[in-house]
Amino acid sequence: MPLIITSLSAEKTGNSVDFKLIIRILRFAKPYKGLFWGSALFILLSSVIAPIRPYLIQFAFDHYVLEPNLQMLLVITLVMIGLLLAETLVQFFVSFMTNRLGQSVIKDIRVKIFSHIAGFKLKYYDNTPIGTIVTRTVNDIETISSVFSEGVLQIAGDFLKIFAILAVMIYTDLVLTLVTLVPVPILIFSTNIFKNGIKKTFQAVRNKVADLNTFVQEHITGMSIVQVFNREETEYRKFLKINADHRIAHIKSIWYYSVFFPIVEVITAISIGLVVYWAADDIIQSSGSSASPGIIISFILYIYMLYRPVRQLADRFNTLQMGVVSGERVFKILDSDESIKDTGSLELKDLQGSIRFRNVWFAYNDGDYVLKNVSFEVKPGEKLALVGSTGSGKTSIINTITRFYEIEKGAIEIDGVDIRNIRINSLQSQISTVLQDVFLFSESILNNIRLNDTSISEDEVVEAAKFVGAHDFIMRLPGGYHFNVRERGAMLSVGQRQLISFIRAYVNKPKILILDEATSSIDTESEQLIQLATEKLTQGRTSIIIAHRLSTIRQADKIIVLDKGEIVESGTHEELIALNARYRKLFELQYS
Repeated sequence: MPLIITSLSAEKTGNSVDFKLIIRILRFAKPYKGLFWGSALFILLSSVIAPIRPYLIQFAFDHYVLEPNLQMLLVITLVMIGLLLAETLVQFFVSFMTNRLGQSVIKDIRVKIFSHIAGFKLKYYDNTPIGTIVTRTVNDIETISSVFSEGVLQIAGDFLKIFAILAVMIYTDLVLTLVTLVPVPILIFSTNIFKNGIKKTFQAVRNKVADLNTFVQEHITGMSIVQVFNREETEYRKFLKINADHRIAHIKSIWYYSVFFPIVEVITAISIGLVVYWAADDIIQSSGSSASPGIIISFILYIYMLYRPVRQLADRFNTLQMGVVSGERVFKILDSDESIKDTGSLELKDLQGSIRFRNVWFAYNDGDYVLKNVSFEVKPGEKLALVGSTGSGKTSIINTITRFYEIEKGAIEIDGVDIRNIRINSLQSQISTVLQDVFLFSESILNNIRLNDTSISEDEVVEAAKFVGAHDFIMRLPGGYHFNVRERGAMLSVGQRQLISFIRAYVNKPKILILDEATSSIDTESEQLIQLATEKLTQGRTSIIIAHRLSTIRQADKIIVLDKGEIVESGTHEELIALNARYRKLFELQYS
């Protein structure tokens, strides 16, 4: 049938890509073969059952109504009721099984994509809005389920239904069948316009959804800044525009549906009119006409049954296309090679904790180096402090030690082994980092400390909290270690959050400890607690401390002063003060 060929080749470009994506999505159904083939079987049954009822109505009208036979009419009526109940049951199984299949598949895809993005290097998150990632992992994946619930199997079922109905129509009356198909070219033309237009609107809608999610995500997270600087009205106007763009994209898709569906109804009415006129004229002019009243009634029912799946096909093709577009976005993330290559094979055992930088060059963006030919060595158990102005390269050093970012040139060695030869998991399990900006999840203090690692017992957590000096404040909270800190630790002060991060680092028993200055934005009492915790935590392990308050690093074994990614001074506190250069100026400026 021309309609089928046209529907399958509506797009002359990009069609092969669509089919490749569909096949790739269908591969995720492999673990659910039973559901897939069960759905296919019930869809086949639905297609076969569809044309039987009109045929029975035709037979009953011609044989048991025009030639009255109430007993047989009752029998065939009961048969049709049974058939209707069977068709209803089949439709239930089709709907339930295909939707269950779709939800099972997107569950697997969502797990896979979360696992994938969890391994991305931090540079990816630096360059990609969080709202966009959320859209891909939630909204777009949810849309992929339509490939199963309203897509491939249902489209195949609609085609089978069309073929089955046409076969019965041709068998019943070839001429009336041809008359029925007269308006089909108009339907093909309008279907192509609808398909092409609606695909563009779907792409626009997905883009606007991503923009909306990104804006809402960022502004809810940063609402305190909006309010502090009295920017509510400005941000409100920006939101109005983004929301209006989102509405316009949806309205365009609604417009296509609003035009197309009435056209199908009109074409259906034209077909019925042509059939009735042709059959009635044939009956009037020829007493031996093959078009009986029963056939005319059955053809009217066939026409409704024929054009309904045709209309659904156009809609389902576009639902499928929307699922494919979403699949393309999701697979773009799955195909992203944004993780640091774990080429190492060595496991760190009996780590001593020496660190050596040899002529290290590093850039977040190609060619724009933030570390330039950096070389230094930290012996096991030593405490190294990094000092310098913002942007001097302090954080970049700790990011490269942990391999959150990959260096361009040079080498970083731990115990004399290049970290690129060590398995990433093994490397990072030996290093604990306490950041200045502490992130806590909306969970209990206990789970925030051990990060749901059940191998760390609650007793170990309590012991660590006592060691760090945080046990007393935790026990004053409702529920103690089971107190929910809410999103980002909103129920705790900055100092309390920082102490929890110290406990988090301690319970992992790291050989190497990295501290991003933890006392830069807290009160004096919390600062004293954290300095005490720092002294305890750094005992007996190699430590690197990023220092903003120079008073906290007087006892460091070595202090490195950085400027624009280069080491400009190195030595102990006393040596650098005696040098009377940059470090001394920084120290005097801070305490003048």
